[in-house]
Amino acid sequence: MADIIHILPDSIANQIAAGEVIQRPASAVKELIENAVDSGATRIIVTVKDGGKNFIQVADNGKGMSETDARLCFERHATSKIKQADDLFAIRTKGFRGEALASIAAVAKVNLKTRRPEDTVGTQIEIEASELLMQEPCSTPSGTVFTVKNLFYNIPARRKFLKSDTVEMRHILDEFQRIALAHPEIEMQLFNNQSNVYQLESGSFRQRIVQLMGNSYNNRLVPVNEQTELVAISGFIIKPEFARKTRGEQFYFVNDRYIKSTYLHHAVQNAFDGLISSDAFPGYFIKLEVPPAQLDVNIHPTKTEVKFEDERFIYAILRSSIRNALGKYNIAPSLDFENEPAFTPPLKKNITEIKIPGVTLTPGYNPFSERPPQGFSSLGKDKTTTPDLNQIEYIQHKQDTHPNLQFPVEPTTLPFFQWSNQYVVCANEEGLWIIDQHRAHERILYERIIHAIAQNKVVSQMELFPETVTLTPADYAIFTELQNDFSALGFNIEPFGTQTILIRGIPADAIGQQPSTMIEELIEHFRQSNQFSASEKRNQMAMHLASRMAIKSGIILNRNEISQLIKDLFECEMPYATPSGKSIMMHMSPYEVDKQFSKNR
Repeated sequence: MADIIHILPDSIANQIAAGEVIQRPASAVKELIENAVDSGATRIIVTVKDGGKNFIQVADNGKGMSETDARLCFERHATSKIKQADDLFAIRTKGFRGEALASIAAVAKVNLKTRRPEDTVGTQIEIEASELLMQEPCSTPSGTVFTVKNLFYNIPARRKFLKSDTVEMRHILDEFQRIALAHPEIEMQLFNNQSNVYQLESGSFRQRIVQLMGNSYNNRLVPVNEQTELVAISGFIIKPEFARKTRGEQFYFVNDRYIKSTYLHHAVQNAFDGLISSDAFPGYFIKLEVPPAQLDVNIHPTKTEVKFEDERFIYAILRSSIRNALGKYNIAPSLDFENEPAFTPPLKKNITEIKIPGVTLTPGYNPFSERPPQGFSSLGKDKTTTPDLNQIEYIQHKQDTHPNLQFPVEPTTLPFFQWSNQYVVCANEEGLWIIDQHRAHERILYERIIHAIAQNKVVSQMELFPETVTLTPADYAIFTELQNDFSALGFNIEPFGTQTILIRGIPADAIGQQPSTMIEELIEHFRQSNQFSASEKRNQMAMHLASRMAIKSGIILNRNEISQLIKDLFECEMPYATPSGKSIMMHMSPYEVDKQFSKNR
């Protein structure tokens, strides 16, 4: 039998490696910017077109390369960052694997112009699919300019799976932001289709955050600083009142390298315990400085995963420093043992007589009468008083069935009442039905929105005074992607200058909501999401809007509101679960009630 094992050609090996390193245009942008940072550049200019699919250019004023280095940098495992294995534990640079440029050159058409400050003439190189086409002297400023065209042109299957220009640009913005935050000392610019997206001046970390996120962030930031032998912590956390329901501004940097760490995120979440709701996420921009010997960054080609030698200690120090920052700036309550309320004697008052509380009874009260007796407020009349559980009304209810739960087959009168300002309780011969009012209304609104979209009958409520909202470049890119979906949901929004939108109308069911907040929350909802189809995007937006617009727990409902809520709920196609799958109601049969009482007999 003939031998079947053979060595792959370098061109194929490079394409395989490119699949790990260069996953999309944003990956190429990241690698090129990181190389510019490692070159000692003080100014970096990034230009992209068509979401980076057809054109990417990164220019820097760094130290440049010699003629030999310019050619050698495109070879696999060619790097100036390390020379031996021990250097992996002393890395301070962004790159070190020597794979990025070889991977980019394997799947694109690359042009390189570079010159060192001490040289009079630079070098120009052109490479396509790992094949050298040209190398010659050229006139170029000191520094390096990489131009990448037609990414994945020789791998049609990979190019086919790239997303829309808007989505790819969103990923590029994310990578640009991460490096820009890690290096506020570097002047950086980003152009997209000849439009200036970012023009960042060099400055402090706080200034860079404000430049990227907007001026409103200047008053949201709380400084965090802690110095220990193992780790130095610096940066900012966002005040608890600005915590979001979805993951937003959460940035970790270790030795100026952006990383992702679920474990360290939990440390921040733990530090905010009791200050934000359990379903909210704190925002933070935190830098960690760790001795390179106690850090392993050679985990994954993207270099966003690292391992610490003593992760538990860093976790404890990080949590403690954040709690200290929250207390120092009077955001978290501090414990003062000198003035602890539990040990403080009560102030003396001029009390002449202590009155024993009495109990008032109404002997003739019938909880099943149609009208409550005098002295009991009608349900919903007094919005500041919790209604009594015995306030009951009757409604006519139509037939409805469920695989597990069944209402009466024939219409009948059902007693109902609101309980704990959160639930609606119905009773019949089948038992008790407890309905969550918020989830019920969420289901009603969701189906109403979906049906209106399907029938193209969405109703908008025009605002008397249109509201303008200025977005960050990243958020504006998301808005551009979702603009048609906003219109389908009943929003009337139009661009109003650079990165500013004008909200003229909102969905009719959203009356009373803050238009700008609704838009910002929907954009935030999609910031971390993957690409959805048009129908899925609108479904996700409908779910979010329905949840936001639904009546909240704690709201007192009057008799008509409760009646209408139950009626609308059981006209829904799926009245027993929210769009996200949460139960809307629970049923307790007479048998289950008897079973509970029998335990005490």
